[in-house]
Amino acid sequence: MNPVVILGAAAVVGSFFALWWAVSGERAHPVDLGADAGPTTSDMRSMLLRQGAGDRTLKPLIERIGTRVRRVLPSGRTAALARKIQRAGAPEGWTVDRVLAAKVLLAIFFGVLLLIRVLTEPSVFNLILCVVAVLFGYYLPEGLLDSKANKRQAAIRVDVADTIDQIGVMVRAGLGIDAAISRAAKAGKGPLAEELTRVVQDMRVGVSRGVALASLAERVDVPELRGFVNALAQAEKLGVPVSQTLHIQSAELRIKRTQLAEEQAMKLPVKILFPMVIFILPVIFIVLLGPAAIRIMDQFNN
Repeated sequence: MNPVVILGAAAVVGSFFALWWAVSGERAHPVDLGADAGPTTSDMRSMLLRQGAGDRTLKPLIERIGTRVRRVLPSGRTAALARKIQRAGAPEGWTVDRVLAAKVLLAIFFGVLLLIRVLTEPSVFNLILCVVAVLFGYYLPEGLLDSKANKRQAAIRVDVADTIDQIGVMVRAGLGIDAAISRAAKAGKGPLAEELTRVVQDMRVGVSRGVALASLAERVDVPELRGFVNALAQAEKLGVPVSQTLHIQSAELRIKRTQLAEEQAMKLPVKILFPMVIFILPVIFIVLLGPAAIRIMDQFNN
C-alpha cells in the first residue's frame, strides 16, 4: 500500500480530532447570571454556552444515534446489553444508547480506514480485512463490557464466602440480619460491598429484604450469590434459624472457592502448552541444535 495514501488518511482523521480538541473546552470566563441577567431564554442560552462543545453537541449526537439504533435492534438484544452493563457495575457514562452509538461509530471508523486500503489495493484479502475491521469495531465496546463484567464477577466470587461468614458472625452475636448486611457493606471494599450498599439503600426506601436481595442476585449474576439468596429466602419461609443458614452457606462457598482454585490450577498446564510450543521450544532448539547444525554445514562445505 502506498505510504503517501496512509499518511494522508491519517492526517485527515487526525485533523478532525485536532479541530474537536480546539473547540471542545469549557468557557474560561463564566457568565454572570445575577439579578441583572436578561430573560429566562437568555439565561438558558448562557448556561448552555458555558458548557464545552462536547457536552453541547457530541453527547446529544451520540444519544440520538443510540436511540435510533435501539429502535432497529430487537428488544431482547438491547435487554441483554443492559444486563451486561449491570453486571459490569453500571460504569459512569455507559448507558445502552451510548454503547450502541459507540458500536456503530467504531464500526464506521475502522471500516472507513480499511476501505481506503481496499480502494487503493483491491484484493479479496483486503476486502475480508475490511469486513473483519467493521466487525471488530462493532463488537469492541461489548467485549470491553464482558471483560469488565467477568473481572467484577470474579472479585465477587472471591469475597462472597468471607462476607457471608462475617454477616453470620454478627447475626450470631445478636445483630439483626438487616443491620448485619449494613455493617458488612460499610466495612467491606470492592464490588460486593458496593452491591450490598445498594441493597441497604433499597431497604431504606421501603423495598423488602427478599426483593432487594433477589435484585442483587439478578444484577450480579453470580451462581454462588444467587444460591445464598435462595437459601436465605427458603430459611425465612420455613423458619430455619438465619445464623445456621449463613454458617452452612459460608462453609459451602469456601469449599466451592477451593474447588474453583484447584480447577484453575489444573487448567494451567494446558494453557501454558501452546505458548511453550510456539515461543519457548523453538528457541531452545535453536540454542541447543544451532551450533551442531553450523558444524555439520561446515563439514559438508569442506
